[in-house]
Amino acid sequence: MGFFQKLKEGLQKTSNSITSVFKTNETLDEDFYDELEETLIMADMGFETTERVIDELRDKVEEQGISDPAECKKLVMESLKSQMNVPDNAYCFEDAKTIMLIIGVNGVGKTTSIGKLAAQYKNQGRTVLIGAADTFRAGAINQLGTWAERAGVDMIAQTEGSDPSAVVYDTVKAAKARKTNITLIDTAGRLHNKKNLMDELAKMRRVIEREYPEAYVETLIVLDGSTGQNALEQARQFASITEINGIILTKLDGTAKGGIAVAIQSELKVPVKYIGVGEHIDDLQKFNPDEYINALFDNEE
Repeated sequence: MGFFQKLKEGLQKTSNSITSVFKTNETLDEDFYDELEETLIMADMGFETTERVIDELRDKVEEQGISDPAECKKLVMESLKSQMNVPDNAYCFEDAKTIMLIIGVNGVGKTTSIGKLAAQYKNQGRTVLIGAADTFRAGAINQLGTWAERAGVDMIAQTEGSDPSAVVYDTVKAAKARKTNITLIDTAGRLHNKKNLMDELAKMRRVIEREYPEAYVETLIVLDGSTGQNALEQARQFASITEINGIILTKLDGTAKGGIAVAIQSELKVPVKYIGVGEHIDDLQKFNPDEYINALFDNEE
């Protein structure tokens, strides 16, 4: 099964509920708008994003003299696509000497995402290194080591409980000496409190900037798509303590409602750069907004 088909299958429940609104309503009345609004909110698109879409739709319906709800589907899709633009330079880090800080709470698929990215970058002919700086979670280093082995790349690690910034120091020094293309650094998902996490991330960044100032630093947050609005709140929390360049949205495999990708990008103005639909190496791919909205609205184009 191709990636788009897996994506469609993962978003099927949401897709069915959204498309039924356009099929079952015969007139463009307040009941239609109310049902559409409720459906989009239930799909995890968030209140702000939904209100924006509904307002735009009302304006276009009036401007274009539309009376058939079925014709509104395309307008809603266009509105959502316009809010999910991925900048042209979103992946420029791939062609630089880059240190990638991968952040996010425990359990969202951080380690597996690092492993999948490492394998993909290596298969593209890039040199790759992994740094195991999540030294607090039991078993994190071994789990990451398994993925590094599977991807066929080297990993820099210390013992469990070590200073994460010391691991970052070792990793960055090795990356610089080896002239590594892409260096992926795993980070702790949770410390004692928000200040500890903020201080730790800031310390890691200082080490990178001091030891390897010419490197490009890319910070990606991993979010579990099946947790809906909780994922959006996690992104807000991390964005308040560190700069985020992009989002990896995982687990869009049937339990996710799908609209969360729209809400995150629309409300936080941070692009979704990768999405995951399963456990295989190639089940994590670059985010294509048009393809995503087409899957969400059961559109084959």
